[in-house]
Amino acid sequence: MATAIPCGNTVVTGLRPRLLSSLHTNKWRISQARVSTEIGALSFSSSSIFPQNLTHLLFNSWSPKIPCHHLARRLIVKAARDYYSILGVSKNASKSDIKSAYRKLARNYHPDVNKEAGAEQKFKEISEAYEVLSDDEQRSIYDRYGKDGLKGSTMDMGDFTNPFDLFSSLFDMDVRNRGARNMATDGEDLICNLVLTFKEAVFGVEKEIDVSRLDNCTTCDGSGAKPGTKAYTCTTCGGQGQVVSSSRTPLGVFQQVMTCSACSGTGETFTPCNKCGGDGRERKSKKISLKVPAGVDSGSRLRVRSEGNAGKRGGAPGDLFVVIEVIPDPVLKREDTNILYTCKISYIDAILGTTVKVPTVDGSADLKIPAGVQPGTTLVMSKKGVPLLNKGKMRGDQLVRVQVEIPRQLSDEERRLVEELANLKKTKTLNGSRR
Repeated sequence: MATAIPCGNTVVTGLRPRLLSSLHTNKWRISQARVSTEIGALSFSSSSIFPQNLTHLLFNSWSPKIPCHHLARRLIVKAARDYYSILGVSKNASKSDIKSAYRKLARNYHPDVNKEAGAEQKFKEISEAYEVLSDDEQRSIYDRYGKDGLKGSTMDMGDFTNPFDLFSSLFDMDVRNRGARNMATDGEDLICNLVLTFKEAVFGVEKEIDVSRLDNCTTCDGSGAKPGTKAYTCTTCGGQGQVVSSSRTPLGVFQQVMTCSACSGTGETFTPCNKCGGDGRERKSKKISLKVPAGVDSGSRLRVRSEGNAGKRGGAPGDLFVVIEVIPDPVLKREDTNILYTCKISYIDAILGTTVKVPTVDGSADLKIPAGVQPGTTLVMSKKGVPLLNKGKMRGDQLVRVQVEIPRQLSDEERRLVEELANLKKTKTLNGSRR
């Protein structure tokens, strides 16, 4: 039957010595020197696991000098490693020593660097040890009561921070995204409106616009700090730029990572510049020359790169977006790349045909109306429309819709002539029916 010997947080298990017959004594004989070496290696003068007196008792009680008792198996020692030994520091090590030891071990055992079996488990142990020993309250509890004491504290043993998040906070890395964490902030994009005439939108134009935007502060050169002062590590987040809040619920412990409000995520605090108030930027007005391409329409957006607000702490500037608004033409209407126009002619011109002057974006042009044109007919003036955007050599058409005007009043002479025309039409119809 197995025997368990308690030794603090360590449990030593083994088998009771078996009573063997004298015929089998030689088969199970164990060298006294070997047993002495293996058990003695577990005892130290300062050990709380195997004191020397206990080692001596174990060794002498199972000595091969006793002819009828022999050790059947080696002793099995099962003990959780001490957090201090995991990090390789003494119990009176300072926080800076603990942090330095963690950083060194974390670099060596991070799974992205060390591909050996067990490296990830070792990395998690290192992170767990550092999280406890770097916190004054948790370290005090651990020093007094060990791991069992932590189970009763606000941090349960299953509530440790993700080791990769801990590594990220200390090395300024996002190990999940595998990219360096950049504290710089890009500038905001700006939007402004630009009003164009109908022809300016069709053929394009170059305009100069006045933009009010945030530019780098000339006093602090964009740092946000008062000249002559230096930045200090934020005491709220410890320079990480983020704070972690934990809340215990019936479903478990929930952790939320938030940007530090004290330093706005920079990890540093400083005396703000008197001119920009610590933002690192000041509002300025700038004139920008903008080339509007042919073919834009109301709602079109033009992007001017790097002409938005300046970034913070070396971040890239934003972009400027110019939204086009076109003033409608009172005569010509636009439909995509085509231009629409309605041409009014008399019924006489509709019967006989004619040539009329038609307005276009290129100026006045002649349009031939064929004889007998019907009301509502659409005539096409090829390549008199709007150029295709970014394809200036290709243009749409101008579509002319014919509208025949019927007079409401006629003179006596006009009426007589129309009646004669009507009688002639009737005569032709009768003659045609007789045939």
